[in-house]
Amino acid sequence: MDPIYILMIIAGAAVGFGTDRFLLKRSVNKKLKEAEEQRKLIIKEAEVTADSIKKDKILEAKEKFLKLKTEFEEEANRKKNQIISNENKLKQRESNLSKQFEQNKRKEAEMESAKENLQAQIEIVQKRKEEYEKLKDQQVTILEKVSNLTAEEAKSQLVQTLKDEARTDASAHIKDIMEEAKMTATKEAKKIVLQTIQRTATEHAIENCVSVFNLESDDVKGKIIGREGRNIRALEAATGVEIIVDDTPEAIIISGFDPVRREIARLSLHRLVQDGRIHPARIEEIVGKTTKNIEEEIVEIGERTVIDLGIHGLHPELIKLIGRMRFRSSYGQNLLQHSREVAKLCATLASELGLNPKLAKRAGLLHDIGKVWPDEPEKPHAIIGMELAQKYKENPEVCNAIGAHHDEIEMTSMISPIIQACDAISGSRPGARREIMEQYLKRLKELEEVALSFDGVNKCYAIQAGRELRVLVDADNVSDKKAGELSFTISQKIEKDMQYPGQIKVTVIRETRAVAFAK
Repeated sequence: MDPIYILMIIAGAAVGFGTDRFLLKRSVNKKLKEAEEQRKLIIKEAEVTADSIKKDKILEAKEKFLKLKTEFEEEANRKKNQIISNENKLKQRESNLSKQFEQNKRKEAEMESAKENLQAQIEIVQKRKEEYEKLKDQQVTILEKVSNLTAEEAKSQLVQTLKDEARTDASAHIKDIMEEAKMTATKEAKKIVLQTIQRTATEHAIENCVSVFNLESDDVKGKIIGREGRNIRALEAATGVEIIVDDTPEAIIISGFDPVRREIARLSLHRLVQDGRIHPARIEEIVGKTTKNIEEEIVEIGERTVIDLGIHGLHPELIKLIGRMRFRSSYGQNLLQHSREVAKLCATLASELGLNPKLAKRAGLLHDIGKVWPDEPEKPHAIIGMELAQKYKENPEVCNAIGAHHDEIEMTSMISPIIQACDAISGSRPGARREIMEQYLKRLKELEEVALSFDGVNKCYAIQAGRELRVLVDADNVSDKKAGELSFTISQKIEKDMQYPGQIKVTVIRETRAVAFAK
């Protein structure tokens, strides 16, 4: 190839390369410039976005901080209140512990004093015991010198002699005694009851629902009534009784079903009349003092009663209820006198039958304690008395005897039938309760007539002084089921139509008899 052509090609290529390079450089510069502008734009947008995100994050952080701050303050307040409450409880406990410590300290001092007194009493008893032992030894020495026997030898001889005599007598009489006991058991039982009744006699007081307060002059009635009756209204409101001021000369009537209230009213009137100052404030003061005195007298009566009967270890509340019996009557018979009489009867019967007389006497005194319980719930007085005895830790046999003396519960003790029998003896015998013979006979006759008025009844008998009604029915016309219904119907009619002391047991007897004749 021609060198010149070659050079021309090289020169053309060089010129084209230079032009392309210039254009490439120009394009690159343009791209760089665009890229720079785009970079600045992106950086600017990034800065704007970063500022927005920064602001959002700052707001979010502030909100979270405020929320955490609020929760922290609430928690702090709660803990602060809890701490204050705990501090108050600790202070209260500290105060209670201080009071308890003082009480314990005072009790320790009392116990120490009681211990010293007990120690002194023990020393006295010990000295007396030593003196008794010395005296006993002296007497034994004198007896040994007189009898030329030692105490052990004399005791041995006496015991042997008694054993021989007992064996001989037992062998000789045991058969006769058993036969005689079988033959005379009923007779001896009646004899024991009659002897018990004869050996036990107490006074009987008749209580009413009205007390009479005597005056020295009728001029005092005006002071007692007061201006527009304010004094008498204040007295009635304070004592709970009705005071009747009428034309009865030199007398005022005090009416009320509660004997304790009547006695308080009577004593208060006596003090007011003696003092001469009768106005509502003075009346309230005198009634308050009299009530306190009566309560003290009730306790004193109860203590004197248990001392007279030789009963020990009764709870103070039971003693107080025994004192209240003095102001309560049952069908005209004073309740305390009735209970004292029953207690003595029970002790005598228990002794005759070989039972514990002290336990029987205790149950006899407490058998009607439910009648003077002030709350008077809707329960039989026997059940109330039993619950009171159980509450104050009385012997279970005593509790059962109290609850079962009107057959309210089942008898589980040997002394329970004794209490029931002695209660019937004391309440039913002539003169014990305020009921003349004609009225008594009339009541028994009416009782039998009530039962005879029903269909199917053949005969009826009022027994146990009117405490039980036995009804004999026709077995052909009255079934077993109807017999039960008949006993309930008769008891309801008696409750509705008649007035009677205590309770009446209605027993319906139905029996079938088959009769044939051998010829």
